[in-house]
Amino acid sequence: MKRIIDDEKTNITGKRIKAARIKAGLSQQQLSDKLELSAVYVCRGSVSRIENGERAVTDIEIDAISKVLGVTLDYLFGRSEE
Repeated sequence: MKRIIDDEKTNITGKRIKAARIKAGLSQQQLSDKLELSAVYVCRGSVSRIENGERAVTDIEIDAISKVLGVTLDYLFGRSEE
């Protein structure tokens, strides 16, 4: 699986994922649970590390996260505002 990273952080989408999660009114655990229903297993602790930029996000995970949170991939990558 490909990883989405830059030179400074393990991922570049964490801040946007956190903002979208909060806007959706979900806790980290609720996001984890919804991802699991999509057969994408990301525990609550991993959600925290993703949001803090400490953990890489796979292409499968980022796609599922965007669908669960109802945002576009362009938004998560900072290429658009929602």
